[in-house]
Amino acid sequence: MLNIIRVILSIIVLALSGSIIFTQNSGLTPYLMLFLGVLLLVIGIIVLLKDKKSFSGYMNIIISLFVLYVSIQQFTL
Repeated sequence: MLNIIRVILSIIVLALSGSIIFTQNSGLTPYLMLFLGVLLLVIGIIVLLKDKKSFSGYMNIIISLFVLYVSIQQFTL
């Protein structure tokens, strides 16, 4: 289930980043960061479920929380 969510989020992130690059429209950046934060959170959970004491799993979750915080700030500004 988490792998399917990871693939879907990866496709969304790639589509948004490609759209931002080709159209030079930076208005989509908060959405990109929101989906990227959720993708990092899912990847961190997957890594922690595979390996119980993985440093990279915890780092993915911490980085995802920071990215989500920044994207929420961009939505409010």
